[in-house]
Amino acid sequence: MKEPVLIARGTSFRNCGLIWLLAATAGLVVANNYYNQPLLPDMAREFSISESAVSWISSFTQLGYALGMLLILPLGDRMDRRNLIALMLLLSFGALLLFAMADYPVIVGAGFLVGFVSIVPQMLPPIASQLAKGRDVTGAVGKVMGGLLLGIALSRFLGGWAGELFGWRSVYLAAGAVMLALMVLLRWVLPPMPPTFSGSYPDLMWSLWKIWRAHALLRWLATAAALQFGAFSLFWTTLGFHLRALGQNYSASMTGNFALIGATGVAGAMAIGHISHRLSARTILTLGGVLMVIAFIGFALASASVLWLAPAVIVLDLGMQISHVTSMASVLALDADARSRVNTVYMTIRFLGAALGTYAGSLAWVTGGWLLVCTLGAVLCASALAIQKARSS
Repeated sequence: MKEPVLIARGTSFRNCGLIWLLAATAGLVVANNYYNQPLLPDMAREFSISESAVSWISSFTQLGYALGMLLILPLGDRMDRRNLIALMLLLSFGALLLFAMADYPVIVGAGFLVGFVSIVPQMLPPIASQLAKGRDVTGAVGKVMGGLLLGIALSRFLGGWAGELFGWRSVYLAAGAVMLALMVLLRWVLPPMPPTFSGSYPDLMWSLWKIWRAHALLRWLATAAALQFGAFSLFWTTLGFHLRALGQNYSASMTGNFALIGATGVAGAMAIGHISHRLSARTILTLGGVLMVIAFIGFALASASVLWLAPAVIVLDLGMQISHVTSMASVLALDADARSRVNTVYMTIRFLGAALGTYAGSLAWVTGGWLLVCTLGAVLCASALAIQKARSS
């Protein structure tokens, strides 16, 4: 089926402006999955549970996100994505409300639901690439992913500060209100998006396996992305515990400050469109992988102080984003009529890596402390780099 051309309503929301709106939406919605990371020590104290137990909240949120992408995201090829986005935002409002009112262990299930329905950001890169219509697909995807990265960074920053000032539950109540506002706005400004798949839901899900088998590039990039995002997630999950262990009265707001520093990686995501015209995708992926390995070496040097943390956080986020944006642009170009499903396969594998990395990070912290966390992160990043290099050879 031929892919429809998207034209936004009104002169104020034509393609370029709409892409920036998608970028803002990606950041606001993805934040739902990351508010908890700087707040985990506070939650552990309130619920009187261990650090490893409270980490289940973050792990199940990531697991819910991965399963939501697997089970819901493919519907973007089968139904009008405008309606699907509105429904997911409404459900996100309900899940965030439940999270704000829950206690342990119910909050673990609520975290799973928050992740499961907060998948709107992953519906947006295919729309952005479609709006670009081949002119600058990597740049369009980079803008959306830049917004997503900024949302992740600001969620940790705002989550840490707002949680300290008003309590962690207030963070989730405010996030729920934002979801309702976005639902109304996007339902109004997004153009109709006719489906490109006419089969049944079982046929739709079976096609995911066919897509996985048909594209070797997708398999290579998704596996490497899972390893990198696992390393990325284990760092942010354990950073709050590490700062507390340093004994300098570091609070959730300090973790948020480091997240804000990491937002400089947005520049990398935004600049990918320009870099991709000068360097090959393989070169960019290698650069991103090397930067992530270097970052974990810097984190290891920060085992006794925060001196090396700030520059290493910048390097980690930069390496993560240039790798991710380049990989996503590459896989979205594989099949124009199945962009939602290709994105589903790639992102599901990637977030399964994040969920496993989050859990592995908590185990590494309890077992061997910060140095074991850094060693595990470096090994995961080096493994991803080896996979990328093996494919190139």
